[in-house]
Amino acid sequence: MRLFVLAALLGSLATNAQAQTKAAAPPNYARPLGIGLEAVAYPYPVRFLEREIDGQKLRMAYMDVAPASSTSGGTRPPVLLLHGKNFYGSYWSGTIKALHNAGYRVIVPDQIGFGKSSKPDIAYSFDLLAQNTIALLDSLHVTRVSVVGHSMGGMLAVRLARNYPLRVAKLVLENPIGLEDYRSIASPVSIEKLYADELADTDAKKIRAFYKKYFVTWKPEYERFVEVEARLPLSGEWPRFAKASARTYQMIFQQPTVYDLPRLTMPTLLVIGQADRTVVGRPYSTPQKLQGAGDYPRLGKQAAKAIRNAQLVELAKIGHIPHLEAPQPFQTALLKFLHT
Repeated sequence: MRLFVLAALLGSLATNAQAQTKAAAPPNYARPLGIGLEAVAYPYPVRFLEREIDGQKLRMAYMDVAPASSTSGGTRPPVLLLHGKNFYGSYWSGTIKALHNAGYRVIVPDQIGFGKSSKPDIAYSFDLLAQNTIALLDSLHVTRVSVVGHSMGGMLAVRLARNYPLRVAKLVLENPIGLEDYRSIASPVSIEKLYADELADTDAKKIRAFYKKYFVTWKPEYERFVEVEARLPLSGEWPRFAKASARTYQMIFQQPTVYDLPRLTMPTLLVIGQADRTVVGRPYSTPQKLQGAGDYPRLGKQAAKAIRNAQLVELAKIGHIPHLEAPQPFQTALLKFLHT
């Protein structure tokens, strides 16, 4: 009897161990995902603004979330959230909810070339993306906003604030890339090379390793970003997505915004995760050129000095995306800045 019980127990342990091993194994993504992210759920209804660029009729996706309190919302500028290069508007869900509850209208576009928006093969520029964003605000009859830009969205936010200063009440830069000139770090890369590299970027393990570098602590909830990037290459339109992605990388390399920082005049908040070491173009650089690059503690302080009316919030042991990795400290700093 004891032998039977022991054997049963060992069998149960073995089964549990196999189940745990199976559960711990990374998912294998086999279903295609359309490059318009049609199957990706967003936290709020998505609308589209029609645009014509280079003779092409395009659609710019966006969310427009009304404030929880209509009385307070009428006295505060809406908040515009600008996403990063490898993300799209839905990753702002927690921030949108916090702003909504605090009485702010929140506008969250997917830039042309990203998310649920069109993916044309055009000459991308921060000036063009800023112009598209202003066109969106005009269509919504919004004259002034507080702008929050993360990562590449930080570069866009800087260019938008420089080009349209009267439209920007306040500016928030969350671990923005572009606090250094990548032309001095990465060697020049042709669009053909960037396109070929994007086309080849299809391995889920490598994609997961790439996203893990954004965080100090990886959580299962972040796997959704890996899933999207791993399923897109299975789409028949993957080459078009890859070309748009390559062109926006080229935009980041060739159009620095760090020199715009001293020209900003509106109140600005820098929120910098201190563990971030993001360097765009790292694969195209050398160990010598990479020395000291991507040092966000240093870059954040430099940016705060360059911007005449800036505040700096440093978040220890946080990586590239504070609004996901440290939502409460990020939201506290954001709301305090917007309220004052």
